Amino acid sequence: MKYFLLFCFVINLTAAAFPQDWETKFEKSDSLETPRYKETMDYFRQFTEYTDCAKMFSFGTSPQGRDLNCLIISKDKAFTPEEAKKAGKPVILIINGIHSGEIEGKDACMLLLKEILVTKEKQHCLDDVILMVVPIFSVDAHERWSKYNRINQNGPEEMGWRTTSHRLNLNRDWVKGDAPEMQAMLKLFSTWLPDFFVDTHTTDGADYQYSLTYGMDTHNNIYNELADFNKNKFIPFLKNFAESRGFLVAPYITFKTWQEGFEGGLTEGVATPRYSNCYASAQNRPGLLVETHMLKPYKERVMATKAALETVVEFCSANSSDLMKLNKRADENMMKYYALEKHFLPVAYDLSDKMVIEKIKGKAYTKTYSDISGTTKITYYDRDTILDVPVYRDAFITDSVQAPKYYLIPQEWKLLVDRLALHGIKYSRLDKDEKLEVTRYSFLNVKYDDHSTEGRQRVNFDVKSYKETVVVPAGTYKVETAQRTIALILHMLEPKAGDSFVKWGFMNTIFETNEYFENYVMEKISAEMLESDPELKKEFEDKLASDEAFRNSPDARLNFFYQRSPYFDKQYRVYPVMRVE
Repeated sequence: MKYFLLFCFVINLTAAAFPQDWETKFEKSDSLETPRYKETMDYFRQFTEYTDCAKMFSFGTSPQGRDLNCLIISKDKAFTPEEAKKAGKPVILIINGIHSGEIEGKDACMLLLKEILVTKEKQHCLDDVILMVVPIFSVDAHERWSKYNRINQNGPEEMGWRTTSHRLNLNRDWVKGDAPEMQAMLKLFSTWLPDFFVDTHTTDGADYQYSLTYGMDTHNNIYNELADFNKNKFIPFLKNFAESRGFLVAPYITFKTWQEGFEGGLTEGVATPRYSNCYASAQNRPGLLVETHMLKPYKERVMATKAALETVVEFCSANSSDLMKLNKRADENMMKYYALEKHFLPVAYDLSDKMVIEKIKGKAYTKTYSDISGTTKITYYDRDTILDVPVYRDAFITDSVQAPKYYLIPQEWKLLVDRLALHGIKYSRLDKDEKLEVTRYSFLNVKYDDHSTEGRQRVNFDVKSYKETVVVPAGTYKVETAQRTIALILHMLEPKAGDSFVKWGFMNTIFETNEYFENYVMEKISAEMLESDPELKKEFEDKLASDEAFRNSPDARLNFFYQRSPYFDKQYRVYPVMRVE
């Protein structure tokens, strides 16, 4: 009896140590299905019960009340940022399901982690890196479950939705941080500050032979050594590693003109940090966008994603010391170059007409007239072909900004400071009134977009700068630019940047007038102004002569005087954020 009980005890220990079923939903369904939220989290949590090298925690909650979970895998049990830093190994952050219909990254991570932690055929992957895996980022969207959520996509049988329960696209939200999910992610990112970042997706777009496409910054929107590192070390490694496993690899396919398709050429431009991999660049970190081809079978896409993730782990392991030293130099030198040496940071780019003809592994297609759409339609055929395609990648800077010593943000605009803090940006507050010479911006030719974007009314303008001596009150927020996050600071606080707070519509009230005149009152004041100011009279008469629309508008004519009177709002179209040079 004693031996029987001992035998049962051993059996129970074995069962606890080796859970009965490590086969994933993807594997059980002949590679056709992906699990729902609860089943997914139960599977990832099972790793923490199986090994003490894994720990899962919630880093936030979705609007519908679901946990945003992250699984950390560390041979050294380095489960906090402090412990990870002490371990001296690069941290790799992988997020899946930022668009929850594009979900193969989740299944790929299950398979890869099983091979690392359970079957142990790839346990060496943990020797020199720390892994952080977000199984599903957009969790509410993941549970908007349907077989009809991705019209362009070949499987899985059912999947989640593109946008959150607030209908926000998380992969446009990395800078502005409107979504509760993104606010939680930004805290996670800035707290852990990963050494390598991966975001997994599925493409839309054309048909072609490549299973795996990628996006990775190689222009001067990222620290120059990192650009070289991405271009000349990682990307060739990715291509060789994935293709050795049977997956064709190419840069993300973007048409210059969608109507013309491949004939019009492909572009490889520079995006703003609202996108995940470009946000990593602004944080001085290599960021990889994985985009598997939507028309390939789901099994092929999952395995291609898995190959890309293995590539990252193998590469970071082989280059762990170099990667961490490079990231440290990036932080130090970006601050030195832009904050102390006052070089200009590029914030806008365009592509020149310069191009090269490259061989693209495409699919045969025809272009014919469509009676349905009333234009040319493209029909692809399942026949491999090689296309000679013009590729445009000669990006040039169209606008740049120079960092001040610091920015001053009035305390009533605390919302901006709260968003800055999510990104790990440091700030302080003035403890007394200070009289300072500042640089201010005013806005001209203000025009709102004719549609909302991500729930916001974006605005465009011309910018005029001027100097002013002001008394800045105690309590004003002070954001010094001599920080590792200087690129993000400028992208958010410099109005000309494409992802600036003001362009995103955070401050649209500064473009509105709230006080107004009665015509009979303004008539009297206008006459007095004309009589007392000969230069103003000439300016008025010249405008009457040259501007017909002005001449024919009584309101415009009276407003001419109102805007030049002492009654007009002096803060109208003036940027509240001030620069101290």
